[in-house]
Amino acid sequence: MSSARATSTPAPPEPVPPAGRADVRIVTASPETARRVAEVLRHCFDSTEQRSYPAGREGGTRLHLTVDTTHPSGPARSWLATSRAPAVDRTQHDET
Repeated sequence: MSSARATSTPAPPEPVPPAGRADVRIVTASPETARRVAEVLRHCFDSTEQRSYPAGREGGTRLHLTVDTTHPSGPARSWLATSRAPAVDRTQHDET
């Protein structure tokens, strides 16, 4: 008696975007909500054209875009500039 066992093949790994880029997936119940979130991201970063797909049986929307974090604009530029550690040594005068 032999038992047949179904083996599952692992899903192929997703490609990793080049350095400085991020793939963003937005899943919402409404296409309008997905577009609003994508608009905010495009306001902050250069990005590719968005691609949208149906998400789930309930009629949701899945939206994909790739943002380029090496070319921030607007609010992202100021936030990124202030979040980075300065290159100079910031030792206080009373520290040894």
